[in-house]
Order: sequence, then C-alpha cells, then structure tokens
Amino acid sequence: MIMVSSCLAGMKVRYNGTDRLDERIRQLVEEKKAVMVCPELLGGFQTPRPPAEIVGGTGEDVLDGRAKVIDHFGNDVTDMYVAGAKAALKTAQEIGAEAAVLKENSPSCGSRAIYNGSFSGEKIAGTGVTTALLRRHGIRVLSEEAFSDEIDDDVHPA
Repeated sequence: MIMVSSCLAGMKVRYNGTDRLDERIRQLVEEKKAVMVCPELLGGFQTPRPPAEIVGGTGEDVLDGRAKVIDHFGNDVTDMYVAGAKAALKTAQEIGAEAAVLKENSPSCGSRAIYNGSFSGEKIAGTGVTTALLRRHGIRVLSEEAFSDEIDDDVHPA
C-alpha cells in the first residue's frame, strides 16, 4: 500500500481549487493499492486558500523550528502545515505505507524542489514539511515525476 497526494488522484484540493491528475495514480487508488491524503486539508485548510511557501529554509528546517510557512498575505501558517504533516504520517503508519507519491514543489509535499519563499515562482532544492516528516520516519517519498520514471523503468528496463 502506498500513500498519494489527493490532487494527483484527481481531487480538486490544491490551493487554487484545481487538481494535478495523474491517471496512473488515480488507477492505483481505484484498485485500492493507494490511499489519498492532502496534508493541507488535514492541517485545517480549506480549498481554495492563499498560496504558501516556506520562508528561511526547507521542510526539514520547519520541523526543526528554523523556518516558517507563510501564506501570500504574510500570515504564518506553519502550525497548520506541521499538523497536516503529522496527520499524514499517522495515516501512512495506519495503512503500513512504505512509500508515498506526493506533489512536487508543494510546501507540504515537495520531495526534490520547493518554491523559495519569495512568491516569485523560483524554486530551490529541498523538501516540503510532510515529505521531511515522512522521511524522518523511514517512509520513502517520491514526486509524481520520479514515480513515473520508476514505472517506465519497470515496464521498459534499460
């Protein structure tokens, strides 16, 4: 069993009320091989909501108290992101997930890249809050791109 970002399974839960449907991920959910989570909704946010970015570091830094998650209006929403990460971890542990496929670039779910905190569209290498927490507990986290690459490698080995 794996855990996946709800937006990748077609749920319209992103900050702007859209999804990022990946048909392979939707199919895994339909086949009951994956469970959907949206850390932001688990943390108490609604859809739509103002965009947010990590300021002063990465998800690791947020967990260690060295960075904050700030929304576009300047509100500190760190506590909600941490609460959502903890709820996602609880779900992962309850279903026995060894892996999660989460939405890249998100301040919650990014696994390789996140926005840099300036709301300029620029990205930096780093993880979101949920990814950082899941990895600290031994759960492998992949972006949707890395997941697709792995599926392609399994289907078409080099």
